[in-house]
Amino acid sequence: MTEKVVIIGSGPAGWTAAIYAARANLNPLVFEGTYTQENWGSGKPPGGQLYLTTEVENFPTWPHIDSAIYHQFSKLALPPDRFALLEATYEEKSAHRGKRAVTGPEMMEYVRQQAANFGTRIVSQEIVRVDFKRRPFVLVPANEEGKEQPAVEAHAVIVATGARANYLGLPSEDKYKNRGVSACAVCDGALPRFRNRPLIVVGGGDTAVEEATYLTKFASIVHLVHRRSELRATKIMADRALANPKIKPEWNRTLAEVLGNEKDGVTGARLASTVGAAPLELEVGGVFLAIGHTPNTEFLKGQLEMDATGYIRWTTPQRTYTSVEGVFAAGDVSDSYYRQAVTAAGSGCMAALDAERWLAEHD
Repeated sequence: MTEKVVIIGSGPAGWTAAIYAARANLNPLVFEGTYTQENWGSGKPPGGQLYLTTEVENFPTWPHIDSAIYHQFSKLALPPDRFALLEATYEEKSAHRGKRAVTGPEMMEYVRQQAANFGTRIVSQEIVRVDFKRRPFVLVPANEEGKEQPAVEAHAVIVATGARANYLGLPSEDKYKNRGVSACAVCDGALPRFRNRPLIVVGGGDTAVEEATYLTKFASIVHLVHRRSELRATKIMADRALANPKIKPEWNRTLAEVLGNEKDGVTGARLASTVGAAPLELEVGGVFLAIGHTPNTEFLKGQLEMDATGYIRWTTPQRTYTSVEGVFAAGDVSDSYYRQAVTAAGSGCMAALDAERWLAEHD
């Protein structure tokens, strides 16, 4: 049987698309990805980047409430197997007590369940190959062992595979992820752990300068760590950042090690020199990586038009259309600029509506 619409990927964009498609009686099938250590380690688990974050304070509808209430709500709203994925976060020693915002994993479990409530079918497999030159479209999934499964045909496809943040690959960086190490200043910068503390931003391009400037709203000082003696950012942005009294450039330096402990998370960083100077150790409360993102589009090469960095191009303004009619893109896989949960969710809604109307026109 040929599916009406298949959604590839799960995160704010994918699950929002599923909710809208399901409520439009399109009976969507979602390939959410596989629950493998490789996917978790490479930053693309089912549920997307939000499944790797802690509190989410900038998504509408989630006020600060007592953690015990989130615990109880999760237990009531989710099936036992899905609640089991969250249970440890409520009971471990480092669990937050008292009032807090919703966490990324909680939010993704809730929206996944919302999609399921409307009849969305969910497969925990990963699409590894597609053929968009044929109609119906052909999609080939693989299981957790990487073994290809029977192909699926679809009249319409929504790609919502997201993008993963680039990290340096340091063991200490991985150790303190979400405990002071972040790759999104807008997402995390306003959290209490970073307020009135010295912070580090690693990078020298426009993204790094934007992140450093944003963090000056909260930090006591921002150390902008760059391996060269001048920024790669556009001149106007670089000049603005260097003129900011709360941004201190650390020229010819690289992040060698994130320092911290189990109780406090990040407490400092050790910087190496690219010109032979002595190592520099800084006391900081957070380390923000601003060295880019990689869209999860490797399996789509040669099938859809992309930009030079691999993001899917929208071919029509204000529409989620791609270079192949009947294939739509939503979320960070087609957004190299905003990269926010709320914008991803919005574009997921758009993609579902675009797919619904396209299917109606081609019925």
